[in-house]
Amino acid sequence: MAELLLVDGPEPSCRFPAGFLLHVPVRPGPFGCAVRLFRTPLGERTTVGFTSGRRLRATLGDDQSSICLSEPALRVPAAPLGVNTVTVDPLFTAPAPLPVSDTTTPRAPTPAPASALRTA
Repeated sequence: MAELLLVDGPEPSCRFPAGFLLHVPVRPGPFGCAVRLFRTPLGERTTVGFTSGRRLRATLGDDQSSICLSEPALRVPAAPLGVNTVTVDPLFTAPAPLPVSDTTTPRAPTPAPASALRTA
């Protein structure tokens, strides 16, 4: 009879040991908090985790809420959305969009005077 060897450790492809917690950015949701999704520079959707709260705050700002999750637990809420990538400690982020004021709202073009119209 073959014996099974149970090893409670990370898979060889894992970057961190099993049980390592990541600081994960979240946003308020209807049932508590929801993991924020981001995009890679190539446009692929990804979840993001940081190895420290300091790195999270340095990248996303002091006001960013976060929770601690292991990498496998971070994949669970994203999998039904088709998001399979986890990015750890991203180096670059785009700046937050600037608020739009009423003076920068594009206006509808003014119609040309009837004398400028030509018939074919």
